[in-house]
Amino acid sequence: MIGIIIVVLVTFVVLLLMNAPVAVAIAVASMLAIFANGGDAAYTVAQRMANGVDSFPLLAIPFFVFSGYLMGRGGLARRLIDFAALIVGRFPGGLSYVNTLTCMMFGSISGSAAAAVSSIGGFMIPEMNRKGYNREFNVALTATAATTGLLIPPSNAMIVYSVAAGSVSIAAMFMAGILPGIVVGGCIMVASGILSVRHGYGKAVPGTPAEERVHPLLVCWRALPSLLMMLLIIGGILLGWFTATEAAAVAVAYSFLLCVVFYREIPWKDLPGICLQTGITTAVVMFLIGSSSAMSWIMTVTNIPQTVSAALMGLSKNPYLILLTINAMLMVVGMFMDMTPAILIFTPILLPVVRQLGLSDIHFGIILIANLCIGLCTPPVGTCLFIGCGVGKTTIAKVTVKAVPFFLAMIIALMLISYIPWISLAIPQMCGLLK
Repeated sequence: MIGIIIVVLVTFVVLLLMNAPVAVAIAVASMLAIFANGGDAAYTVAQRMANGVDSFPLLAIPFFVFSGYLMGRGGLARRLIDFAALIVGRFPGGLSYVNTLTCMMFGSISGSAAAAVSSIGGFMIPEMNRKGYNREFNVALTATAATTGLLIPPSNAMIVYSVAAGSVSIAAMFMAGILPGIVVGGCIMVASGILSVRHGYGKAVPGTPAEERVHPLLVCWRALPSLLMMLLIIGGILLGWFTATEAAAVAVAYSFLLCVVFYREIPWKDLPGICLQTGITTAVVMFLIGSSSAMSWIMTVTNIPQTVSAALMGLSKNPYLILLTINAMLMVVGMFMDMTPAILIFTPILLPVVRQLGLSDIHFGIILIANLCIGLCTPPVGTCLFIGCGVGKTTIAKVTVKAVPFFLAMIIALMLISYIPWISLAIPQMCGLLK
């Protein structure tokens, strides 16, 4: 077994250093591990990859990706920014609160952190620059705040976790993510508010000129159709109108009507290009899921989960210390691995451990996703960090320094989520979704 682990780790790391795509690195490492174990590598990996993506709940992913692209191009970001500014824009450091709250709302209807960074950041980062905020601060704030959309439903990460865990309801995961997403967003707001007041951000340029101001009721009216989508998706699932997978199709239909027919922000001629982008993104995600499923199978048949479980339980009898160790390990994993393969590979390894600690599968799923969200905005593989630097026209080295307070805020939120199960389980329990 140790030899298999060495083969997997060495192959995976070497391929990553050679700039191979993550999915390719995982697939090749899996093939070499099976070959070293005396199996038919090509046939087994192909079979496991096919089985890995042969799941009805995964059908929701291309639909949510498509609706995310539609909403990103359909003018929703600007309307949500105006609505957020109406709520929190008047406070000191107001634009930092507006940025965070908008990322939370946009992420909750698009389910994509990357889309939130590009859509919200494309407007908010230049605007915050103009109002006297530090450029690197603005990028760091946007990159970290965008990850809240992976906790607040709908979330593709939750769908992947439900498939990996096997017996976890997607609807229960969706409900469980609402309060943790708010906790993470709240901690980021506190950090941004302290920094804004300390450095005097937002005071260099006066507020919005009178001729540009819009009546509050009009702002709410413009944002209402976008906000209704959250109620439609979550309410429809809870009321039994449709399953979580069917909700993804409803999201596409609603976002299409909103962005193409009602707002008319997306011309019909742009739809083929959006469909092509959706197909490419979905193919990448499915390739990651398939290759990660193959590696997860290898680890299962070589009893790695049982070995890891015994090792962690042997470290200490204190469940709080073991959970802290798991969080630290996942934080390191998130820095070097994308969220989808990390969920698929480490869920079967760590789930037996947390069950022995008395944690529910739903609570652990939220801990796992919240932890890996930190990795999305940390180097060297932070997707949101890279996109934010591109939008903000700055460097990763400069942004990383400014992002440290936000990392600490996310870690504090992670600790609250980890050690206060009520945050994750209260809403699913109220909705009758816990077994």
